[in-house]
Amino acid sequence: MPTMTAPGANGQPSVTEGGGRLVTPGYLAGFVLVTSMFFAWALANNLNDILIRQFQKAMALSRGEAGFIQFVFYLAYFLWAVPAGLLLRRYGYRAGLLLGLGLYAAGALLFYPAAELHRYGAFLFALFVLASGAAFLETSANPFIVRFGDPARASQRLNLAQAFNGLGAVVAPILGGLFIFSGVEHSAQDIAVMAPADLQAYRASEAMMVQMPYLGLALFVILLGVAIAKVRLPTIPRDPNAPTTSFASVIRNRQLVFAVVAQFFYVGAQVCIWSYFVDFVKFAMPSTPERMAAYYLSGSLLLFMTGRFIGAALMHRVSPPRLLGLFAIANIALMALAMALSGVGAVIALALSSFFMSVMFPTIFATGVRDLGEGTALGSSLMIMSIIGGAILPPVMGLFSEASGLQAAIAIPLVCFIVVGLFARQARD
Repeated sequence: MPTMTAPGANGQPSVTEGGGRLVTPGYLAGFVLVTSMFFAWALANNLNDILIRQFQKAMALSRGEAGFIQFVFYLAYFLWAVPAGLLLRRYGYRAGLLLGLGLYAAGALLFYPAAELHRYGAFLFALFVLASGAAFLETSANPFIVRFGDPARASQRLNLAQAFNGLGAVVAPILGGLFIFSGVEHSAQDIAVMAPADLQAYRASEAMMVQMPYLGLALFVILLGVAIAKVRLPTIPRDPNAPTTSFASVIRNRQLVFAVVAQFFYVGAQVCIWSYFVDFVKFAMPSTPERMAAYYLSGSLLLFMTGRFIGAALMHRVSPPRLLGLFAIANIALMALAMALSGVGAVIALALSSFFMSVMFPTIFATGVRDLGEGTALGSSLMIMSIIGGAILPPVMGLFSEASGLQAAIAIPLVCFIVVGLFARQARD
């Protein structure tokens, strides 16, 4: 059974997790709500994969230009991760979650006027605000979920919570395919002969397709915020006599530093693959409609979610670093196949990579912050900063694909998975 300490700042008992429980009794509702945050930011992250294709149509963007959607989104993670970590240390995890949900809702609401303006810059600003909220959510929820039960089961608990991130990843392309993709696809030849007024009306109508989905997203996270404000959450006890942890002391932890590097490359690989998945399907199987390509992406992300649940179960028998290494090797092989094969074979290889990406983020994260103690919040912020890989590598891949072809550009995620494999090997030593 857990042992109880003095009441925390919210008048709730602090919990020292123990007894081998996945979730400490009394905090199941809080665990479910915090886990729902993983679902919420997955919707935003994976709707970007639809926006990249949609804005190529609505804004007449090249693939490289559309890739800056991910740059702006993940830049917000980089810029806000440290302030989020400092806020957690000063005001606690509930405050981080509430601020994150507020910014998320504000960014989603800004999509409505951005569509009316029909300006790419306005959409990028809305995405930056939304992503700022997601950065606070991730910095708060990832280390907080670790605190809901036995520390020995932290990786399993985080993989379980991240499975619902996978559920959000599955749902997002389906919603995008249904409510953002209009089903109207004009070839380059059709566009070339359209009258200017007709072309402007077509692009404006495509831009406005994002309005209602993002209004619905804003309502969803507002309701989550109301629930988080009221639910019982564990209070993390602090030793008043413990020395204040500094960034300098945290970054002397070699495991954390290597984890930050590995997370940079993992997130970069994930965002590259999913961002250009629809384009890759259209390249490999040109007759495939956009909506069908979006559903294929959803199927790939279903494998991702399944991998999270299977990965959490496998960790009863296989150590997390060893499982991470095996999955990294599988994805190195799949990237090579996606580059070498053609047609449906290449698409299947790329789609299967989502299954083996499933355990990577939570396992790297939990391994990196495992021994930080009072420095966990600061270490978490550094781990979230590493998500900047999702900002830097997709535009690079987009530009590379324009010069050498989309299939050759798969070399970028291949190299990323090599780095993840090296981290897994080091973590087992």
